[in-house]
Amino acid sequence: MYFTSLYSWFWTARTLRTFLVLQLLLVPQCHLHPQPCHLLAQIGHAVRVGALLPAQRDARVQVQAALNRAAARVNFLPYNLSLDLVSRQLAAADPESLIRCACQRVLVEGVSAALAFPQTREELLQVDLLASVLQVPIISVIEDADRAPLGRIWKCNSWNSLQESALSDLLLTVLQRSGWKEGTVVLCRGWEEAGGLLRFLDSQPFASWDGAGPVTWRLQALLNLTQSAHDDTQIHDFLSRHFNQNQPPPASVLLFGADPECAAAVLRSAQDLGLTLPTVHWVLGQPLSPDVLHTIGLPLGLLAYGEVNRKPLDFYIKDALQLITRAVAAASMERPDLALVQNTGSCYHTQEAATSGQYLSRFLANISFSGLTGPVRVDHNCSLVLTQQRFHIWSLRRDPLGQPAWVTVGSWEGGQLSGGRWRPGMPVAGTRVRVVTLVEHPFVFTRDVDADASCPAGQFCLDAETNNSEILEQYFRELAAGNGSSLPLEYKKCCYGYCIDLLEKLAEDLGFDFDLYIVGDGKYGAWKGGRWTGLVGDLLNGLADMAVTSFSINSARSRVIDFTSPFFSTSLGILVRSKDTAAPIGAFMWPLHWSMWVGIFLALHITALFLTLYEWKSPFGMTPHGRNRMRVFSYSSALNLCYAILFGRTVSSKTPKCWTGRFLMNLWAIFCLLVLSSYTANLAAVMVGEKTFEEVSGIHDTKLHHPSHGFRFGTVRESSAEDYMKKSFPEMHEYMRRFNEPTTPDGVATLKTDPPQLDAFIMDKALLDYEVSIDADCKLATVGKPFAIEGYGIGLPQNSPLSSNISEFISRYKSEGYMDLLHDKWYKVVPCGNRVFAVTETLQMGISHFSGLFVLLCVGVSGALLTLAGEHGFYRLVLPHIRRRQNLKYWLHTSQKIHRALNMTYEDVKKQRAEKEKRLVWQDGPAAPDARDFKRVHFSLETLNTRPPPSVAKAPPLSAVTAPPVSTTPSIPAPPQPGELQELQEQIEQMREKLRVALARRAEIQTTLAKPQRGTKKNHCPPQAPPTVPRPGTGVQAPLSFPDSRWKQKNQNTESGRFWITGSGSES
Repeated sequence: MYFTSLYSWFWTARTLRTFLVLQLLLVPQCHLHPQPCHLLAQIGHAVRVGALLPAQRDARVQVQAALNRAAARVNFLPYNLSLDLVSRQLAAADPESLIRCACQRVLVEGVSAALAFPQTREELLQVDLLASVLQVPIISVIEDADRAPLGRIWKCNSWNSLQESALSDLLLTVLQRSGWKEGTVVLCRGWEEAGGLLRFLDSQPFASWDGAGPVTWRLQALLNLTQSAHDDTQIHDFLSRHFNQNQPPPASVLLFGADPECAAAVLRSAQDLGLTLPTVHWVLGQPLSPDVLHTIGLPLGLLAYGEVNRKPLDFYIKDALQLITRAVAAASMERPDLALVQNTGSCYHTQEAATSGQYLSRFLANISFSGLTGPVRVDHNCSLVLTQQRFHIWSLRRDPLGQPAWVTVGSWEGGQLSGGRWRPGMPVAGTRVRVVTLVEHPFVFTRDVDADASCPAGQFCLDAETNNSEILEQYFRELAAGNGSSLPLEYKKCCYGYCIDLLEKLAEDLGFDFDLYIVGDGKYGAWKGGRWTGLVGDLLNGLADMAVTSFSINSARSRVIDFTSPFFSTSLGILVRSKDTAAPIGAFMWPLHWSMWVGIFLALHITALFLTLYEWKSPFGMTPHGRNRMRVFSYSSALNLCYAILFGRTVSSKTPKCWTGRFLMNLWAIFCLLVLSSYTANLAAVMVGEKTFEEVSGIHDTKLHHPSHGFRFGTVRESSAEDYMKKSFPEMHEYMRRFNEPTTPDGVATLKTDPPQLDAFIMDKALLDYEVSIDADCKLATVGKPFAIEGYGIGLPQNSPLSSNISEFISRYKSEGYMDLLHDKWYKVVPCGNRVFAVTETLQMGISHFSGLFVLLCVGVSGALLTLAGEHGFYRLVLPHIRRRQNLKYWLHTSQKIHRALNMTYEDVKKQRAEKEKRLVWQDGPAAPDARDFKRVHFSLETLNTRPPPSVAKAPPLSAVTAPPVSTTPSIPAPPQPGELQELQEQIEQMREKLRVALARRAEIQTTLAKPQRGTKKNHCPPQAPPTVPRPGTGVQAPLSFPDSRWKQKNQNTESGRFWITGSGSES
């Protein structure tokens, strides 16, 4: 039992010790102080804070409502103390009412601190005096920003010069950024509130713009208009006298005064006197609210500033109560007797001993926290509660409708000025202008600087890849001070191109220098994420005074910035890449359109038809009715002739004999020559390329509106092309967003990859044409009709008078031809790069180019077989049917073979052949020729091999009909006799003369026999004996034999008119 009790006591003591150690480690130090129970009972477990409500009813109601909302949520007091508000209303807005309310109604309640809400500067000074006498912390919350230059200010004890110094820093920074080191001040009524600010401006130095050291802004003159009436005439005369005496006029004029009517009168007079941009810049020296600024509409370029993003009154009251409760909690941990029990001073006599208010003030100065209004802290002497405030710098410009409008050009927060490039108007000679550009060929090129960081050609430009104004300002200050070596080498570039040449020309003619840099994000500018990006964003934020590049003018950008007149006109285009495809079967027909091929063959057959008609209607044609014609020119002959001329075929063909047919034949030859020449010229150009481009007719093509089969197209992000597509074709823009590229070169590169990542790229045609011209492989081409006509202009801050001046010079450059020179300089390049040197290499054509011809040849062979089958079918089926009809037997004008087949039977042909064989058999000659040889006229001539020797020359020859069979024993040729050759020659001449007479007689007979046949059908001439010719050397008449035994009836058939002449013992 004893050991059990001892063991329990041991563990109980150990647990208690552990609990005490944990309490010491985990409990905050402020809670370690023992509760002053007697003090808490004395103050009633509550901390009281007084509130002096304003006398004005509207302000009092607003403040009372804000106090009630704030007190319910703020409590940082220790010991579970509560916060009680002691609110008392001032009877009147005078010092006596303030003192009576504070001494008799607030302090007697034992308040630790008080809140005051002064409505005027006089009331603020009275509260400051009361806090100093009573030694009670009084925090003044000033609601009216127009009467308190820093907006809502919390006063602890006294009003000092801190707010004037803060405003002077803002104004001096504005003057510094503008390059103004001196100026004139004009005072209107109410300027007294800014008296301290003027002293700071005239005495406080600031860092110079070029980094040369601190510079003081110098006050040239002070014009006091407080005694003048609001008469515009008096103010006009006063300003005219002063500025006429001081030449040249000052670069900047600061206007101070709380009277808006006086300020408006001064600015109107300055406008009438011409004391405005670009000579004089006016600046409102005191902060004003946007509502007051809207009453001032002149002059353009006027600068003003004021607080923005002001928090509600509730936020300031909550942060003020939080400040007091935090200070009371901190003071209670050390001296709760002084922090909780109030020992304030008397309203009627001074007190030398330390009071609780003085003790609490020391803790107020050390309190800082992040409240609803931002970071909150108290200055070192507990005179001012500092909060985070934001000021905007505004410039008066014109809106898109031409009306004056205030535009934000900079902001001030935490002692830093962002933006600050607000100088509008014509640059003063000798000043520097900040110019932003964007790399876009051929308008802007870049290259690395030389070893000594110089640019022998082009202009030095900064490529810091940032849009941070502070970083850019620092870089340019270092460059101006000659410390450019500290910059990274990759930031230094040389810019040249079309737009750089134009910028140099403008700088020379307008008399200004410029600093050039490349836009950080590489964008033209679009509204994205609640702000403008790219070039537009830099102009609006004051980073640049001018934007010079291929800057498209569109409605969205024109609403926020200004553009000069266009210096380059262009439109949007579609860029595609060629496809390397094998030549199809019909590639040989590509040089001519299908309609041309159809026209050629129609013309051929029509020409052949007219040749046949002309030949048959002419008395001299190659027809049976022509003069001395042994052959017939039919439609088949005409087709053969026309095809031969068309394809340059050198074969035997019949030619027309009449003059009309010959003339038409020559015209057809000229036509074929021109067609063949054109075909040959286009053949290599069409077939060698083997490059087919994507067929896109334009922006309205179905491939773009309804993309299928993976058709991909895009443009440059945040460009004018994307803005156009977004507005005009929302569905297309939604589809193409995934394929958009950051820059034009990136988009072109996606077309040239293998396989290509894009099928089409939409961008400014001026940029696409240049990309096509420098493409060494000639794989790119612009297709479709141009659309969305636009122009390139120089971007400027909105409604800047500088735009009209630059526009005037651009118009002058156009009229003088300078813009044409720039175009020729930067666009005059060899099309497709070195394509001209590779033509000879690509002219070699393989079998694939002419595969269609081989196919055509195979088709021709197959067609010939079909034609052969058709001939047999015609001969066996159609021909007997035509032969039975007597009126369709005359086919000589169409085909001689069909005509002979219709008018001769097979037995007639066999009999004719037999008779010819009998007639053509010679005594010792060779075998008779084939009876099918009807092509030529053969003459029966004696040859040296078959002529008998002179000793047997007188023997009668054997008859051709009764001649015995020819001996197969070969005869021995006799040697030539003297004079034999001359004798043979004489015989030949005699036979030729007789043959000519026979042919003439035959023609007369044919003409005589043809006339009766035309009159009546089936009226045949009586049989006649075949014509005879004397046998050479014998005087015996030999028959002139024709293959057709019915010669009298078929004399018109010239095909059967081929004849044989028999002679003595020789065969022809």
